Amino acid sequence: MTATSLARPGFWQRAPLWGRASKNTAWCLLGCSIGDFGTIAFFQATGIPWPTMAIMSLAIVNGLLTSIALETFILSRQMALKTAFRTAIGMSFISMIAMEAVMNSVDVLLTGGAKLTWWVLPIMLLAGFLAPLPYNYWRLAALGKSCH
Repeated sequence: MTATSLARPGFWQRAPLWGRASKNTAWCLLGCSIGDFGTIAFFQATGIPWPTMAIMSLAIVNGLLTSIALETFILSRQMALKTAFRTAIGMSFISMIAMEAVMNSVDVLLTGGAKLTWWVLPIMLLAGFLAPLPYNYWRLAALGKSCH
């Protein structure tokens, strides 16, 4: 896909693809959030004195793992477990890493560390949803690739 085809009229205006990309992104956000928030909550509750960047790195890894696990579970209802796992592993790590990085950056910027508070959660989730959404749309529109 060339840069000129991205700018062609109507490329970014296909509502059904935005809907599908949003659905895929929401499922990914749910999976990533489980591992990410769980990790941060664990360190917050136990008070284990890890550096913020170490906690955030572990939160990102756990978020990726729980996203893969959730996607495998969802896809296993549509296909064999082995195929579901391979599909989940083959999903766009670019999208998941962007989501995780943005969510954790928002947390650190707004709270000063690896801290979950009720007021920061919706902001983290919104930022985590919006960050990969255009990329997920592009994958659908330009490449026909989706995780569901």
